[in-house]
Amino acid sequence: MCIYPQHWGFPALTEPSASPAGSLGIFEVRRDASGCSMLAPLQTGAARFSSYLLSRARKVLGSHLFSPCGVPEFCSISTRKLAAHGFGASMAAMVPFPPQRYHYFLVLDFEATCDKPQIHPQEIIEFPILKLNGRTMEIESTFHMYVQPVVHPQLTPFCTELTGIIQAMVDGQPSLQQVLERVDEWMAKEGLLDPNVKSIFVTCGDWDLKVMLPGQCQYLGLPVADYFKQWINLKKAYSFAMGCWPKNGLLDMNKGLSLQHIGRPHSGIDDCKNIANIMKTLAYQGFIFKQTSKPF
Repeated sequence: MCIYPQHWGFPALTEPSASPAGSLGIFEVRRDASGCSMLAPLQTGAARFSSYLLSRARKVLGSHLFSPCGVPEFCSISTRKLAAHGFGASMAAMVPFPPQRYHYFLVLDFEATCDKPQIHPQEIIEFPILKLNGRTMEIESTFHMYVQPVVHPQLTPFCTELTGIIQAMVDGQPSLQQVLERVDEWMAKEGLLDPNVKSIFVTCGDWDLKVMLPGQCQYLGLPVADYFKQWINLKKAYSFAMGCWPKNGLLDMNKGLSLQHIGRPHSGIDDCKNIANIMKTLAYQGFIFKQTSKPF
């Protein structure tokens, strides 16, 4: 049986310096008489999985090159081990991957007023969205606005230290109601309200769309648009793909995939860029993203 590695969530391995652009490592999973599976390179056209990478992969995988439990377990274990040794981060940008279920992913990460002990109600102060193309996993458009808090208009020192958002960045900014209206305008402009276009929000956790937005809208007496009522929790998606829960969120996911963290932690727009980068990496490993939220 021959499989593209990404069809099982396996990184497509390419040699960083010696491989020609667009070369693709393709594996043949062979079984011996005892039913064990082993990894072997398969030549297709001019692209060959080099002896350098094969020996490197074998060194990383060790005994997991042979698995009596069959291909799925083999690939699950192997993916985690290879990603931990940098293979996931060095795969070629042109490697094809299975089509996603959505035309677009809308990556969202709120920042909100906060303090220790926590203040109530919390209010959204940064509202960023990245429009990620589901075919290329590239960012096509950005929505980014700061929001004026009204219940606790003065940001606390703790909030500024955590998020990097200073008072001048929210003073005089639109209210949440106005920002939501502009989100809807942006969604329409980007063609995301077309019933033939499938899109879904993606967040790092369930808090943004399960707790924060509906909670503040309820407090202010504002409706919540239907498109905010379904989403993908990236933590759950990552755990499905990698077999472990990212306790420390984006930091753990970047580490697990050998990715560099982009920007400042707890900056909404930077967190969105990290989410998009993690999604792209998982997609190139063959992961298919699915809705994780339950219907409201």
